[in-house]
Amino acid sequence: MRSKLHFLFNRLGEKLWIRPLVFCILVVLAALAAAAADNLGLRHFVPDVAPDTVEKLLSIIAASMLGVATFAVASMVSAYASVSRNATPRAFLLVVSDDVSKTALSTFIAAFIFSVVALIAIKTDFYDRTGLFLVFVMTVAVIGWVVFSFIHWVDQIARLGRLGTTIDRVEKAAEAALDRRRCSPNLGALPIDGDADPGDPVFVDTIGYVQHINVEALQAHADKHKTILTVAALPGTFVAPGRALGFVKGHAGRIPPEVASAVAKAFIIGHDRTYDQDPRFGLISLSEIAARALSPAVNDPGTAIDIIGTLVRLFTLWVSPIQVGENGSKVQYDRVRVPSLSLDEMFGDAFTAMARDGAGTIEVVIRLQKAFISLSSLKNEEIKRIARLHSQLALARAELALKLPYEIEKVRALADRLR
Repeated sequence: MRSKLHFLFNRLGEKLWIRPLVFCILVVLAALAAAAADNLGLRHFVPDVAPDTVEKLLSIIAASMLGVATFAVASMVSAYASVSRNATPRAFLLVVSDDVSKTALSTFIAAFIFSVVALIAIKTDFYDRTGLFLVFVMTVAVIGWVVFSFIHWVDQIARLGRLGTTIDRVEKAAEAALDRRRCSPNLGALPIDGDADPGDPVFVDTIGYVQHINVEALQAHADKHKTILTVAALPGTFVAPGRALGFVKGHAGRIPPEVASAVAKAFIIGHDRTYDQDPRFGLISLSEIAARALSPAVNDPGTAIDIIGTLVRLFTLWVSPIQVGENGSKVQYDRVRVPSLSLDEMFGDAFTAMARDGAGTIEVVIRLQKAFISLSSLKNEEIKRIARLHSQLALARAELALKLPYEIEKVRALADRLR
């Protein structure tokens, strides 16, 4: 349940309207709660503030904040469009969840709402002396809050739509997902044991991508019915009618519809992939950015080279040993079987598009070969084998695309270091 709540909370974080709504509710409550101070008997202890003074300050805020909020929205939309155009549309959700921009927009809208509500309250004599002084203090605080947020946001918005910033955000999302899966390679369940008869399949009518698996709910269901559940569709898998989500072993005869429905409800399926439980999606997004940079219309091999270095960091993290203090691969759900991620497929997600689209660009091909050499030096036999394979594939593509024999020989010399 905790993982599901975390997933749903992250989805709320991708909505632009959540934080402005919360801020607006808080400032409205603050403006109205100021009247309660009139009942505290502090009338003779607070300065006498003229209503006109507070009204003028609130009028300035009300007149300016709506325009500033509109400007902020336009700037954010422009940055989002730049991300989809220059990087990849798959990075949009990472950029739209930027905390600084959402906080700034929420601040501007909340300041406008506060000024309007406070002005109405003052005009209707809602406040006495103490309440009016408290509103004056709140108004000064709101002005300072707005100025600080605007300065901080301007610095952030100047970088928000930049390609380098987008790559950094995708790398962080991929790194977090890879690190979580590295510490829990089977989502806290048991690995697939190669059972020839995993049980009866569970299908679903929904068409889309598996975004989240509530393994805890699967374990509870398996405990209740004394069954073994095998997950067949990891997060990121495209499912449709006829594609099994999982298998149930232990029921005598056909799986009851209510059992199949309970198992299917543990899978959250949506139209798009998400980064939380899907480390491969981060690798694919980085690969898409590199492929776009290598297109003839963009012709930016430097970005592809930068992403190759990013991918080397991510794969190094993936095969690094689990340190003391990390969760480790402790089995929490002993009635659920979950397949491990395939390193072969992860390498394909990361490097195939670049090796194909950059085969005719010598600097990209050389950097790819150097990346495979670096990865093959890690103390992991599987990654050494796969790095050698992709090195030979990249060499084969380069031999077809490169024209100069000198360049081909240079690439061959690097590839031979992995033979």
